[in-house]
Amino acid sequence: MLPPEPPALPALTRAECELVDRYLEVVDLLGRINPARGRDTYGALRAAQALVGRATALRDALATMHDRGENEVHAGTLARALRVLDGRRRTALVALPPGPGG
Repeated sequence: MLPPEPPALPALTRAECELVDRYLEVVDLLGRINPARGRDTYGALRAAQALVGRATALRDALATMHDRGENEVHAGTLARALRVLDGRRRTALVALPPGPGG
């Protein structure tokens, strides 16, 4: 028996896809840098070094959207795309983990 099909991504413009992809890359790096979840300084250092380039790519994706006249962010649609792409788990790695007894 095959696993169920994942939900389909909502229809996005090319620039919106780029925005979501670059955002998740930044989130993944921030999760690796998070000192409350880290294991070693070298991995966090490498992620911090990569963060500069990924943040630039995120900025460029937003600039492209703006230049193309995509001045509105359709938060509901983009949130659905983030959920399909495991954004909830990935963004949770940026937050503090639950404390003892919590």
